[in-house]
Amino acid sequence: MAKLAESHILPDVLRPGLRLVFCGTAAGKRSAAERAYYAHPGNQFWRALHQAGLTPRQLSPAEFPLLHDYGIGLTDLAKRHAGNDNELPRDAFDVPALIAKIEHHAPRLLAFTSKNAARALLGRSVRYGLQDESIGSTRLFVLPSPSGQARGHWDLSPWKALSNYVSKP
Repeated sequence: MAKLAESHILPDVLRPGLRLVFCGTAAGKRSAAERAYYAHPGNQFWRALHQAGLTPRQLSPAEFPLLHDYGIGLTDLAKRHAGNDNELPRDAFDVPALIAKIEHHAPRLLAFTSKNAARALLGRSVRYGLQDESIGSTRLFVLPSPSGQARGHWDLSPWKALSNYVSKP
């Protein structure tokens, strides 16, 4: 297992007991180069976490390991590839591996940071917000992509709804 993890572009930030895990499609080229999640300056991820109330301050991409302190984890569907979704090989998304990780760690909520990531898992079109499906006891939530390339679809409202949902006992 350790050898497989070594070939990952970015390490998973997972452990049992997390309240929330974010799942993207794949590390972007800037994130892969900096070895940090959501590292491109145009990406809204870190700002959205703070503005939605999920972290008490805006973290920098290099501080991604600190998310455990807030009960938050990170993973991607494509752990061995980097780039935009349209640049990834057809078989880049490892849905069975994601399901196994979520079943093993059982976070309260899995939030996809794009409709494309959620569609890959669910096999259907999706809407923003809480989904009907679950992975074991883990509920699924879909967010607008924080990527700078998706600015035309950017909306902080679903991120705030996620924060409200996660804050409920």
